[in-house]
Amino acid sequence: YKQAGIDCPEVAIYDAQDMNAFATSMNKNKALVAVSSGLLNNMTRDEAEAVLAHEISHVASGDMVTLALIQGVVNTFVIFIARIVGGIIDNFMSGNNDEESSGRGFSYYIIVFALEVVFGILASTIVMYYSRQREFSADSGAASLVGKEKMIAALQRLQQGSEPKLEGSLMAFGISGKRSGGLFMSHPPIEDRISALQASTF
Repeated sequence: YKQAGIDCPEVAIYDAQDMNAFATSMNKNKALVAVSSGLLNNMTRDEAEAVLAHEISHVASGDMVTLALIQGVVNTFVIFIARIVGGIIDNFMSGNNDEESSGRGFSYYIIVFALEVVFGILASTIVMYYSRQREFSADSGAASLVGKEKMIAALQRLQQGSEPKLEGSLMAFGISGKRSGGLFMSHPPIEDRISALQASTF
């Protein structure tokens, strides 16, 4: 943590058989890093050190705050655009071309709701894209802190493990995410992360 330029985070162990870890904080100098008991039981000391360095890199980069901000901005745009497009569609369907008309029927709210769902799904791909990119960055950060080979070994160990069990917002902050989902994956495939590290120079 000193190499990363942050205060020592609080470290916790949670009981889970899968190998995973996550970091969470709105302040990089008051962070929490948690590792699963399954990770500690199945990884070597060097591999566990690399995982902790990965999470420290997330904290030092302020990834949790940035991801939350991106999600908030995207959600705001989804609501805003859905209402504009919904108004245009409602006016077209009702034959009302008076843009200053304030009367909105039930159909307008149905259209807006449907658009928010569609735009929300599309917008989530943007958030997940950023999430995947920050995993590559955290892998690189860990490699610079503890060595590339240690981080590669940790990822290879994760690749051998079972599907991670973290859910909800914690899933995006874990060292490992769901292994399917395409554009909706919060983490890149582990083999892509390993390849990126192997091709890097430190």
